Amino acid sequence: MPETGPAEVAPEELDLTPTETRLWEAFRRGRRLDLREGIPERDSPAGPAEWGAERTVRAEVLAMLLLTPPPAVRGRASAVRLTGALVTGRLDLAGGDVRCYVEFNDCRFDEMLLLAETRLGTLRMVRCTVPRIHASRLTTTGDVHLPGCIVPGGIRMTDARIGTDLLLDHIQLAPNQRGYAFEGDGLTVDQDLQADSISVSGELSLRSARVGGSLSLRRSALTGPRPPVESQDPFERSTPSPARFALNAPRLTVEHTLHLSHGFAAEGGVRLDDARFGNALLISGATFALRPNEELSLRRIQAPDFTFLPAQAPTMGSVRLTRAQVGTLTDAPYAWPRHEGGMGLIGFTYERLPGPPRFPLPDRLRWLEAATPAYRPEPYEQLAAALRAAGEDSPAREVLLAKQRRRRAVLPLVPRIWGWLQDATVAYGYQPGKAAAWLAVLWAVGSVYFSSLPPSPLKPDEHPHWNPVLYTLDLLMPIVDLGQSGSWKPVGASQYVAAVLVLLGWTLATTVAAGATRVLNRG
Repeated sequence: MPETGPAEVAPEELDLTPTETRLWEAFRRGRRLDLREGIPERDSPAGPAEWGAERTVRAEVLAMLLLTPPPAVRGRASAVRLTGALVTGRLDLAGGDVRCYVEFNDCRFDEMLLLAETRLGTLRMVRCTVPRIHASRLTTTGDVHLPGCIVPGGIRMTDARIGTDLLLDHIQLAPNQRGYAFEGDGLTVDQDLQADSISVSGELSLRSARVGGSLSLRRSALTGPRPPVESQDPFERSTPSPARFALNAPRLTVEHTLHLSHGFAAEGGVRLDDARFGNALLISGATFALRPNEELSLRRIQAPDFTFLPAQAPTMGSVRLTRAQVGTLTDAPYAWPRHEGGMGLIGFTYERLPGPPRFPLPDRLRWLEAATPAYRPEPYEQLAAALRAAGEDSPAREVLLAKQRRRRAVLPLVPRIWGWLQDATVAYGYQPGKAAAWLAVLWAVGSVYFSSLPPSPLKPDEHPHWNPVLYTLDLLMPIVDLGQSGSWKPVGASQYVAAVLVLLGWTLATTVAAGATRVLNRG
């Protein structure tokens, strides 16, 4: 029996033009149809040149080829490979199953492209102009490439599933009526999402999106949206809220690295709250132009490595890392805002600081003070723990000493005075060398004092040879008995001097012992 199936020739009702007939035959053979004239200024889809009937293909013809295709020539794989064409009408593939390879190069679409709930293999659109792309719940087994495209009405890919890579390099996006330039909420890309050198005016939204590899926004420029306008487009009426950010990606998951680097620039708020990064969050050479009420919000992010080395610190707005958790923190003093309220680090934890330090300890302490306008102990304890983990015990003690000094400023008068005394004498126990110096001073003063005013022996016929140096040392050293302090009986003022030496000796010797213990524990 003869085979049955789609006709090898187009249905008569399509009334194909000569150009469309050429496309029909090229499709069956999997060949490219190139309609360009070879003159760059006339071949640019974004240029002013008008394209005539010889370069025009109706969207309904493309839909027929893609959804109910004619059989391929034997030994060939059918494909749409179209270059330099004007596509008229709305190309509606919504809900369809497109099994062939699809590629458009330097094409101009005069109406939006509908791919909602479409199933595709691979889609490549290179340097095309399209009023808008609506691809919610699109599913592909291969790549989606849109490099160099111009989409003035933005792209919607909510809940889409891309089987391999999503490539958006050099794309130009403008917002829809609600301010969204790219809606990728719930988007899943099984491998890499590469969006280098893109230009976006409006919100780039990736809420709850998942990227199986890396997400790259190197050299990209994002500009936040203007105030929203009520949309008349039925495809926009389900948008839950007007756009507000340049980059809005809370709950984003990137299995490898997010790159905001190499000249990345965002004008407007950036939100990455609750994002997870399998390898690193890299912010390097980036610029954030924030207004006073906007934030670079990294609340509760998780990343093994976090590099924060923007081209310059934001001069307005704030950087928020509340309850963020990172492994290695790489930053520098210049990177952080210096204006009041410019940082929020409550609950921010990090395990390591790389060496050699590009962030000197005095600058790091000023960083902590700027981040905590009201005293909180946690940031100081976190920094001390990271320094101890790196074997930097002495800087860790400096941090804890700074914590005590900061705490002292909020205490009532009497505890504050006691704090000043502790600081001046023993540095709250964090500088054992200072305590040892005080012991030496007291030893010398006591020796001189008791040399001039020796006490009487407790037992006149039974006492060691009088030695003011050993006697003073015996008073200052708790636990250790040199056989002097118990053999002599100071009276009058000498009795009070001896008591003061005993009390100070206990305090200072305990501090020295604690310092020695820390050194031994470090070893």
